[in-house]
Amino acid sequence: MNDPKPELPEDVPKLFAEAWNRRDAEAIAGLFEEKAEFVNVTGLWWHNREDIKKAHAYGLSTIFKDSSLKVIRTKVNKISEGVAIVLAKMRLSGQTAIHKVKLAGERRTIFTFVLQRKAGFWRCVSAQNTDIVDNMETHIRDEDGNLKAVDYRQSENS
Repeated sequence: MNDPKPELPEDVPKLFAEAWNRRDAEAIAGLFEEKAEFVNVTGLWWHNREDIKKAHAYGLSTIFKDSSLKVIRTKVNKISEGVAIVLAKMRLSGQTAIHKVKLAGERRTIFTFVLQRKAGFWRCVSAQNTDIVDNMETHIRDEDGNLKAVDYRQSENS
């Protein structure tokens, strides 16, 4: 595997997005340690580099085959010389439409990358991607089993 070599913590989201835009699941996986953890926006959880690679290879060839990922903003919190947490706000466009959706709209997410520095380069030991849902506070499951974003402040004013 040809591993990217992030010299700074903020390089990781940038390299992730560049690999995504090339549809290079191997380069995405190369940003992660062998026993890394990855939780996607729906809570799917992968427990190692190989599973992260397989999941992204599938997603990039099916769900996101014409998509573009852009880093909007990053924030680095260095815990120690060898540990950092990087939050990255990203914009995703061009997701493959499905079912009754004719054109998938743009999405924004917040990625959390937990990084460890080894042999001079930063590697991800854990990552989680969370969709941004504007003006909502949480999710609730309705009587039909559907998960919906809600804002309790709106219901107080009703």
